Amino acid sequence: MPVINEFFLDLPENYLFSDIAKRVKKYKEENPEADIIRLGIGDVTLPLPKVAIDAMHKAVDEMANADTFRGYGPEQGYEFLRQAIAEDYKRRGVNLDIDEIFISDGSKSDLGNFTDLLDRDNRIAIIDPVYPVYIDSNVMFGRCGKFGEDGRWSNLIYIPCTADNDFIPDFPSEVPDVVYLCYPNNPTGTVLTKEQLSKWVDYALEHNIIILFDSAYEAFISEDNIPHSIYEIEGADKVAVEFRSFSKTAGFTGVRCGYTVVPKKLNFKGKNGVEGNLNRMWCRRQTTKFNGTAYIVQRAAEATLTDEGRRETKELVNYYMNNVSLLRKSLQGIGLEVYGGCNAPYIWIRVPKGETSWSFFERMLKEKHIVSTPGVGFGPSGEGYLRITGFGKYEDTLRVIDRLKNWKL
Repeated sequence: MPVINEFFLDLPENYLFSDIAKRVKKYKEENPEADIIRLGIGDVTLPLPKVAIDAMHKAVDEMANADTFRGYGPEQGYEFLRQAIAEDYKRRGVNLDIDEIFISDGSKSDLGNFTDLLDRDNRIAIIDPVYPVYIDSNVMFGRCGKFGEDGRWSNLIYIPCTADNDFIPDFPSEVPDVVYLCYPNNPTGTVLTKEQLSKWVDYALEHNIIILFDSAYEAFISEDNIPHSIYEIEGADKVAVEFRSFSKTAGFTGVRCGYTVVPKKLNFKGKNGVEGNLNRMWCRRQTTKFNGTAYIVQRAAEATLTDEGRRETKELVNYYMNNVSLLRKSLQGIGLEVYGGCNAPYIWIRVPKGETSWSFFERMLKEKHIVSTPGVGFGPSGEGYLRITGFGKYEDTLRVIDRLKNWKL
């Protein structure tokens, strides 16, 4: 008789975004005349860059010709894309070998799958609030303990990031084995300076910790002294794995392409003292469990890293950041405290006194027909906050601003 992985049963029944979708659907069914504007899920709305479309058309034609047809590709990704990514890093002063770069179908997959390389007994630390996948993927391995009534997992180390500490994570009182950092941050939209991130690299080097660094939103950084990659920090290649995506940068949410950088200097020991190299382990994992990203998609991704591609993707980023800037001013104008929205496509709103994340979500939905994301869905320190995105259409952004005018909070 088969035995199931019971840790899956420990997961809360609803995933945050599916729960939001159900609530919005129910409200829409009860109020079919409601004109709902969605600023909750961070999905893009603009079409793919022209360079990506052109590259995909060309790649499709190649697949239609026996002389240029491609079957199974390398699980690690085609060399042409890995080389283009390496060149992109070099523009930031970071030198990578292409066999330290692994192409995938998105950073969400890699963030979840990378836990395959970690022993179940590793102590995991997460900044709080945080992208739910970091926690859920570790719950599935039994690393998080039991879920309590306070919204916390008993064996997870929480690092609160709220307005009280300017959203700058402090080192936890208990030293973890693995820590997740995400900057620019989802959901708060905040960032760390080079000096602040350097302290985390030094901490990881001192305590022999792995940093899993999610930099999916680095293209949205506009201010100086904000690192786009953790590898801009000396020594990070000895302790950090970096996850990136074309989803938000180039609008690939429906196309699916991302990549993970696993430096060859990442050597750690198992329980029996045998040393393992994470680069080789990840390569082995991918060649066993992953068949690679489609050739057509990788050609499109490569095109976005050309000079013309960078120009076109920058236009997409500027479009969304203009939305964010307009929304930020509007929300401040009606008296709300807001954070983020300067180097990231997210705005983090402190809800009015006496409200909870979910109650203010419901109020915004019912009174203004605007969909947001309750902050508590990102962790206990997210209670009392709400997230909205700038990924909507410009016209819808203007409609949201008009609806928020004179809103009595």
